[in-house]
Amino acid sequence: MALSPRLDVRQSQTLTLTPQLMASIRLLQLSHLELSAFVDAELMRNPLLEREDGAEGDTPLEREQPEDIDPYRDVVDHSDHLGSAVTIADSFDTDVANVFPEQSGSDSLSQASSWPEGKGMAGSEAPDLDQYVSAQVSLAEHLSEQVNLILRDPAERLIARSLIDNLDERGYLAADIEGIAGQLGAEPETVEAVLARVQGCDPVGVFARSLPECLAIQLAEKNRLDPMMANLLANLDLVASHDLLTLGRKIGADREDIADMLTELRELDPRPGRAFDAAPVQAVVPDVHVRRGNDGGWQIELNADVLPRVLVNRTYYAAVSKKTRDAGEKSFLVDCLATANWLTKSLDQRAQTILKVATEIVTQQDGFLRHGISHLRPMTLKTVATEIEMHESTVSRVTANKYIATPRGLFEMKYFFTTALNSASGGEDHSAEAVRHRIRQLIEAEKPDAILSDDTIAEILKREQGIDVARRTVAKYREGMGIASSVIRRRQKRAQMA
Repeated sequence: MALSPRLDVRQSQTLTLTPQLMASIRLLQLSHLELSAFVDAELMRNPLLEREDGAEGDTPLEREQPEDIDPYRDVVDHSDHLGSAVTIADSFDTDVANVFPEQSGSDSLSQASSWPEGKGMAGSEAPDLDQYVSAQVSLAEHLSEQVNLILRDPAERLIARSLIDNLDERGYLAADIEGIAGQLGAEPETVEAVLARVQGCDPVGVFARSLPECLAIQLAEKNRLDPMMANLLANLDLVASHDLLTLGRKIGADREDIADMLTELRELDPRPGRAFDAAPVQAVVPDVHVRRGNDGGWQIELNADVLPRVLVNRTYYAAVSKKTRDAGEKSFLVDCLATANWLTKSLDQRAQTILKVATEIVTQQDGFLRHGISHLRPMTLKTVATEIEMHESTVSRVTANKYIATPRGLFEMKYFFTTALNSASGGEDHSAEAVRHRIRQLIEAEKPDAILSDDTIAEILKREQGIDVARRTVAKYREGMGIASSVIRRRQKRAQMA
């Protein structure tokens, strides 16, 4: 058969990810804070979008602009007619203290009417209280002020500023002396001398290069850095492992001396720079609320406070499009209308998808909601996706950065997706999170003279609950929860009993 090029016409169906479809997919995985920022940006860019409550996007074509109201004007204008505080009190036949207990003996209304123009009461705007809130001082600013007082030589100040720039969030020096000296073209001895001088700055312990040095600086400030304490700081690994017998032999101290020195160490701050951590703490707001229903079931509803509501201002679009003659302006209006329609539709689909996924999670984890973590079922993305007839990637995006408030507490949606551990009796599988919880319970309830090893914990889980788990799995779960090994726990218990 001869091979030759030819043209064929074929008909096929393919799924094309348009830019709007890709944006809709991105909206699913945004948290409510990120979504709110995205919607605010669209409201600023698109004149056809407005909030449902009318807070933004109002136009003269739809609403009459209300008259500007000065919240203090009525008080100022009518203060002359009200008279003094004494006159008002006399009209009620009582004392001034009964009418104005917070300003007894003062003519508050006369004082209010005499406030200067532009200072809040008679001005067109109320005073901005944010202007009077002091900004939080950073660690670098706090140290720079002290360095300017400690050091007089400009070269030494330059070295000190470089040291400040190389501090991490704990207040430790993250760079080595040789590297800083090479960058500044200075001698390492000079940098070391400047470092020794600035290590006395507040908070005490900054500019340390390690934990023992940080604790040594604080102890030296308290005049408690004796040779025995210095030997203790040199063997902090034994303190971490609670091997107090070996530690006592190395530093030549008895158990009572070690207990006193450890008490002093606990009073120190291993991270002196954390007091200047300026990172804001964001409160976690749930996206979904789960409450008990009157029929014994569960009521699942979206948190309306975190759902942005936007509307398409079609009245404004119709009025402007009639007067638009330029082709570029018409194209801009058409694009704005299409974007506004897409955004409102995408936000509604996002809300419905979150509610659908949350409802299935509650259905699957009914035992957890009623009885606690020991009844948490193993669940995967595929399990939920199959039930609600969606793709696993969609469920993964929906549960990302979303939180659900339940009678058991506030949880991230990802928390309910755990792997399964086989049952030794052939029954229902067990959730990995429930197994972690049981391991924690066993360790917390163990007695000082009967510390449980990982093998013993695995045997107890298999005997009591039929959980077929290996010793290395128990060790992995224990280490993931930050629980020490049985050897270290035994030393800790003995140290507490001593």
